[in-house]
Amino acid sequence: MSEQIAKVGDLELCYETFGDRDDPAFLLVMGLGTQMLGWHEEFCRQLADRGCFVIRYDNRDIGRSTHFKRHKPPTIKQLLVRDKSAAAYSLADMAQDGVGLLDALGIERAHVVGASMGGMIAQLMAVNHPDRVLSLTSIMSNTGHRWKGMPGLRIYPLFVRRPADNREGVIESTLSTFRAIGSPAYPFDEEELRRHAELSYERGYNPAGTARQLAAILTSGDRAQDLRRITAPTLVIHGTRDLMVRRSGGRATAKAIPGARLIEIEGMGHDLPPDLWDRIIGAIVSNAERADASVRRAEAA
Repeated sequence: MSEQIAKVGDLELCYETFGDRDDPAFLLVMGLGTQMLGWHEEFCRQLADRGCFVIRYDNRDIGRSTHFKRHKPPTIKQLLVRDKSAAAYSLADMAQDGVGLLDALGIERAHVVGASMGGMIAQLMAVNHPDRVLSLTSIMSNTGHRWKGMPGLRIYPLFVRRPADNREGVIESTLSTFRAIGSPAYPFDEEELRRHAELSYERGYNPAGTARQLAAILTSGDRAQDLRRITAPTLVIHGTRDLMVRRSGGRATAKAIPGARLIEIEGMGHDLPPDLWDRIIGAIVSNAERADASVRRAEAA
């Protein structure tokens, strides 16, 4: 299915679906400054082949969804001190976007899968909208705690470097970023990543939106106490070599959510290597089946 636009409140969200509409819905939420293309098309198709109706979408302020151009991006100083006045919106607002997209598609409940910032958004969907989330999978994310899941020291320069202002500069910046944060045990395909970066640039390069999303993350606070209220069967996936969100973030997430299962993948960094898709998809589907079994038991009681 080609890309579609859904009206969600005052926003327009760009989305795409894979699979049979009659299958259980899986909403995929991507991370900071990353368009829905971060959920590779083949990853989505493989998930759909497992009997899933897959929905990927651009978060607000990225790609072809609404850009918040009326709000100035935060300054480096505002980000460093976590100035709440610099945040044009919150992670909770972004979680509401996901629920609004389900509304627009006429979907009552979905299995929600989030990566990095998308994991934070997915967590808040499960906290604030428990009746809409069948299961939760949080990948390479954290609880918002200041000292758990923090980046490795050599990653910090990525946050403060000046955004590239031309096509080739953007592409090279993407490549250098993934050289720093990618999976050491699973080297990425540079040509495929270059193609991905080119397409992302053409779809809607928006560094100001990335800065506004980062402000939403940094001003969101620690969610650990709220995560204790999650009732959806939860899976936490984290790489042992993640330098962007250190594995302590995944461990803290699994510890905070009652009954959560933690899978740590050796050699995985802050990306989704194709060699791991089968394992990750299998774990997501298994967690969803755990949720479906719980629903059937509740209906039979």
